[in-house]
This record gives sequence, structure tokens and C-alpha cells, in this order.
Amino acid sequence: MRVTPLYQIGKLTVGMFMCYGYQPHVEGIENVPRTGGAILASNHLSVADQLFLGAVVSHQVHYWAKEEYFHMPGIQGKLLTGLMHGLGTIPVHREGGRAALNALDDAVPVLQSGELVGIFPEGTRSPDGRLYRGRTGVARLAMQAGVPVVPLGIIGTEKVQPKGHTLPRLGALGRSGVILRFGTPMDFSQRIDDMSSMRAITDEIVTEIQKLSGQEYTGKYAPRPTATS
Repeated sequence: MRVTPLYQIGKLTVGMFMCYGYQPHVEGIENVPRTGGAILASNHLSVADQLFLGAVVSHQVHYWAKEEYFHMPGIQGKLLTGLMHGLGTIPVHREGGRAALNALDDAVPVLQSGELVGIFPEGTRSPDGRLYRGRTGVARLAMQAGVPVVPLGIIGTEKVQPKGHTLPRLGALGRSGVILRFGTPMDFSQRIDDMSSMRAITDEIVTEIQKLSGQEYTGKYAPRPTATS
């Protein structure tokens, strides 16, 4: 697994700040493969989830970002585009549908090259702290790439960076109670690649996430955020 120079800088700055400032408790980190690609599938409570995950995992974790970040004008736009590429970010169209599927397809070679990809099966942050039904993209990606899925339960990040806060709250330093629990890798290589199987696989992944996070499970999809949220 490779780590880009920009990601290394992030690990030395933001990563150290998150680890030493908030002192998250980590369980099961040995379940993250040392070699070979894998999907880290987590619940989603806060924007800070990605920061904590990137801080505690030694290898680079690739995520998606909206495509607009890659096409902003001016010098700042070029710098942001360079940052996105340097961090190994995968562009995604916000419209969904075929464009969203293409973004999943773009992650397949990343995984097959031995990299880690982080994904939130709920599709968006939980609006109330409960765990919502997973969308089948995580299963589709696992089947296409032929890599294991490591379930992850994150606890307490909504206190560090609540919805509406652009940065983590400094007042939560040292007492945030953030916990990251990595579960046993799940292998779906012998499963049939069809819609009913992907639905079942997704439900199995979310069940494991629920066991790790301890959240109440709603059984329904999380509402998509509006333009004003």
C-alpha cells in the first residue's frame, strides 16, 4: 500500500492533532489488512469520522469528493484540484444514478491495486444518531473489486464536530470519548453477484456495524441532505 506525500503531511499534522488532542480509543485495528485492498465500511455521525479514521489507520484511506472540487476556477481552484489528486480522492457527481455508479467503478482499480477505500453505507450522516439502512453500493464495490469488507463502528464523533460546525470543537479536547471499533473482515467472494445478493450483503455489513457502534437501527434510509442543510 502506498501513501502519497500530501497524505503523509496530513498524517503528521491533522492526524497527530486528532490522535493526541482527542485521544480516541481504538479496538481491533489489527483487522485492517496490512497488504491488499479492503473496504472500510463505517457508520457516519460526523464530518470528523474521516479525520479520525485517517488518523488511526497507518495506510492511506481513499474517499470520494464531489466533482466540483476538481473544476473550480482560478489559482485556488488549481491548488484545490492538486490537493484532491494528491490525497487520492475519487471524484463523484452529486446527481446520483449512473454518475454515482461510475464513481463506484472508479474505486475498483484503487482497491485492486492494494489500497484502502472508506465508505459510509448509509450514504449520508445520521440526522439523529441512529443507524440507518445501508445502500447497496458497498456490496457492489466489494463484489466488483473482490476485496474484503472491514466493518467499523464509530462512537462519539458527533460531540467533537456536530452538524453545522466546519471544524472540530476545541472544547472537546481530551474528553471526547471517541471510540473506533474495527470488526473482523467479511469475505463475499463466493457470493452470487445479483441484486438480491447485494441487498443481503449490505444488510449483513450494516448488522456488523450496528454491533460495533451499539446504535439503534431504524430499518429505513437516512434522508438526503437538502441544499440548506
